[in-house]
Amino acid sequence: MAKFAPSRLRQWLKWLKPGLLVKRWLVVSFIGAVLVVLGLSISLRLTPVNSFLQLIERVLRGLATVVPSYISGPVAIFMGIGLIIWSQTRSLGSLSEVLRPEGEQALVDVLIAQRQRNRGPKIVALGGGTGLSRLLRGLKAYSSNITAIVTVADDGGSSGRLRREVGVLPPGDIRNCLAALAREEQLLTALFQYRFESGEGLSGHSFGNLYLTALTAITGNLEQAIAASSRVLAVRGQVLPATMADVHLWAELADGRRIEGESQIPKARGHIVRIGCTPAHPPALPRAIEAIEEADLILVGPGSLYTSVIPNLLVPAITQAIAQATVPRIYICNAMTEPGETQGYRVSDHLRAIERVTGQRIFDVVLVQKKAPSAQALQRYAQVGAEFVELDREAVVKMGYRLILADVIQEDPEKAQVQHHSQRLAHVLMRWYSRVQAWW
Repeated sequence: MAKFAPSRLRQWLKWLKPGLLVKRWLVVSFIGAVLVVLGLSISLRLTPVNSFLQLIERVLRGLATVVPSYISGPVAIFMGIGLIIWSQTRSLGSLSEVLRPEGEQALVDVLIAQRQRNRGPKIVALGGGTGLSRLLRGLKAYSSNITAIVTVADDGGSSGRLRREVGVLPPGDIRNCLAALAREEQLLTALFQYRFESGEGLSGHSFGNLYLTALTAITGNLEQAIAASSRVLAVRGQVLPATMADVHLWAELADGRRIEGESQIPKARGHIVRIGCTPAHPPALPRAIEAIEEADLILVGPGSLYTSVIPNLLVPAITQAIAQATVPRIYICNAMTEPGETQGYRVSDHLRAIERVTGQRIFDVVLVQKKAPSAQALQRYAQVGAEFVELDREAVVKMGYRLILADVIQEDPEKAQVQHHSQRLAHVLMRWYSRVQAWW
């Protein structure tokens, strides 16, 4: 009994927490048991029951003559409560051993966390590349009602090869988002992200890309393939392509060049003055529009401005749906500029680039990294022509945007790389949302 209290008692009491949908079913089971006994008694005309009750009455009277009622009564009550607690903890413990994998948190904690996530806000996050997947990895701890809308303009690497050779929409960014939203099945996620390093025709391909390509052929389209993969990976939320059209990006540079292809735009190392896609007005996936219309919070970014963020906004129906939304709409600005895309850009330049494409202001708030990274990181980025994105506060406010300033990056000490910190970024966003949702 010493081991039972107090930690095991506190753990057991968690089952009494409101909203777990456990207590009501225990009560229903008890009522059912009482009804069964009552029904049997009526069916047997109470004869055996009366005999049994008379026997119990004689035993209790005999005990009362030996042990006073003021002692025997409380003892019986405490013994009964003890047996109930012992039996329930043993039964719930057996359930926990069966239902939760070894090493994971207690089953009641899993249930509490799941109920909280299921009640979380409906979040729509748009983008592509590693930026969006990092954001999703943090958000899934707060809500299971997440929709990731992903660009399908990628034409480089494994995705580009599959796009050219098989004719499928590029699965790379979708694969990253599926893996990011997957429940903590680490082995399965690692398998999905595994990249072949040798083998004729296999080298450079990721298993997840090949898997999605094969599943697209089996199910008939990428949307169905994603839905099937989501079930396999136990994805919290859903991942949707922005469009099912075969979209190809192009960019016009200040020196007059026109660059075709998403992977070629950064390589041109020019100043982008105009960007578009072929076909010019791709139709949006209906489910993506529905998700935006039902959202409680809309997030765009982080990610490469011209090749991950803006491609989603080249789908007119998506831009219009975001513009018409009355919920908070946040643009998460990159912390560092990117050579070939945003060299020399300040925060206001990012916003102007988006407004040139959309023709209007579609965000209310901009989240900006507050502190510059270390001198070592800045030096490393300077060698490739990148720098910290400067906040020109006055210009941003004048454009009509609100600001969220926070420290949401992390540095890789070995490579001196700067990346958004998944948990920190999600925490800042959800804390801000919890403050404003009541009056927005």
